Amino acid sequence: MSQLALVTGATGYIGGRLIPELLGAGFCVRVMARRPRNLADRPWHDQVQVVQGDAADTDSLIKALSGVDVAYYLIHSLGSGEDFEATDRRHARGFASAARAKGVGRIVYLGGLYPKAERLSPHLESRKEVGEILLASGVPTTALRAAVIIGSGSASFEMLRYLTERLPVMITPRWVDTRIQPIAVRDVLRYLVGSAGMPAEVNRGFDIGGPDVLTYRQMMAAYARIAGLTPRRVAALPLFTPSLSSHWVGLVTPVPNSIARPLVESLINEVICKDHDIATWVPDPEVGLTAFEPAVELALKRIHDRQVTTSWSSAATTGAPSDPLPTDPDWAGGSLYVDERESFVDATPEQLWSVIEGIGGGHGWYSWRLGWWARGLLDRVFGGPGLRRGRRDPFELSVGDALDWWRVEDIEQNHRLRLRAEMRLPGLAWLELIVDTADSNEASRNIVSNGNIINNDNNDNNDNNDRLPTGRTVFRQRAIFHPRGLAGHLYWKVISPFHGLVFGGMQRNIAHAAEGTPLVLRHKG
Repeated sequence: MSQLALVTGATGYIGGRLIPELLGAGFCVRVMARRPRNLADRPWHDQVQVVQGDAADTDSLIKALSGVDVAYYLIHSLGSGEDFEATDRRHARGFASAARAKGVGRIVYLGGLYPKAERLSPHLESRKEVGEILLASGVPTTALRAAVIIGSGSASFEMLRYLTERLPVMITPRWVDTRIQPIAVRDVLRYLVGSAGMPAEVNRGFDIGGPDVLTYRQMMAAYARIAGLTPRRVAALPLFTPSLSSHWVGLVTPVPNSIARPLVESLINEVICKDHDIATWVPDPEVGLTAFEPAVELALKRIHDRQVTTSWSSAATTGAPSDPLPTDPDWAGGSLYVDERESFVDATPEQLWSVIEGIGGGHGWYSWRLGWWARGLLDRVFGGPGLRRGRRDPFELSVGDALDWWRVEDIEQNHRLRLRAEMRLPGLAWLELIVDTADSNEASRNIVSNGNIINNDNNDNNDNNDRLPTGRTVFRQRAIFHPRGLAGHLYWKVISPFHGLVFGGMQRNIAHAAEGTPLVLRHKG
């Protein structure tokens, strides 16, 4: 019988790529996710068991780990706040205890490569501690330790890519001369799958890396050469602290400061494999491990061919709010602000939907560019994702995809796109873009009054003669904000005067892109 493998972190960069590799190797796969709906559009969804679970919830861990032969622990709290080390520690202990209680055959963990007898960055120290907790769990554990992972969509690769492409001349921190042993993501996945077959007496960590040892300066030079760029000029200054470096990286690359800082701090340490013992149990392929330059070439080809299956932004931030949309039946009430707009579009629903599904990223937001740019920059300054996170695919969206500072919370093809804000806000925010026809739009609609939802049918001011002509394509747009405290209410009052430019312009320009003709806009709220 096939072994049953549990994969945690399935919405993340490595987890999302590991699952098809395990299926291809003949494993039965169970996937644990905090929000299973985020996996519904994955190509492997119908081939796996999906269970709802959270590393912070013992009961769900026990359920997810029942009958499991090998459990992949790919959970980390990178970018979730200053106390990420405590969160990592708590989650690892809970997982280790549940795995031992359910008799799991092996735990496989992917952590960070670190030097011995050196002071480590908080990020590396936390990865090291998690590995030690799992190794002491009483369950045979394989703790793989990798440095920079080279692959389309990885945070480390995106940082390298954008720094090199955008800055022909750089004044950099001294970590550009730190030696690193990068590894191709395909080799990481091979080690992860192969680790499942280790005998029960193996309970230890393994360094994994590619065949090349390079400085970050050499990596940037090689990337520029492969990408056909002019040679980059790099001058290292010792005055750049990790904090200043991460802000600089956060401004230049799509990687936000909350993730860039731990990555930058990790580059201060020299990370080179101390041994290659892993080959005893997972032999090297006949063609050898993937060298740095071929790994970069393959990553760039996948980006060019739009075959980036997962990216660093795929995973939602640990601890991100999961409150229901305020119009859901289980919404508990409270103050709520809504900006709702509605318009006719002289285009088919499919034409309008194609524009909506392509929104964001390189296509932009079809409205006041300066306003979006300024708000994105402000979000970056305060540690949010800003607008540079982009999108995984330029034309298609799936539930769970990052979309600039939004995340796709729900999508109904040719009908509705619901986005949840992940920017820094004093409250919760959603944006809904809906395609309807006039005959399907006769149902009651919600409008805003004094900051609270009121049903259209109960509003004495509702004009029943203001119905939409049957058969017309209707474009509905709702921005919803649930404030937290006084700051949230003040925030809405301050930005409300700009909604005509931002949301009104967005609706007009999306419609223009779909139909190419003027339209009449009705504003409610």
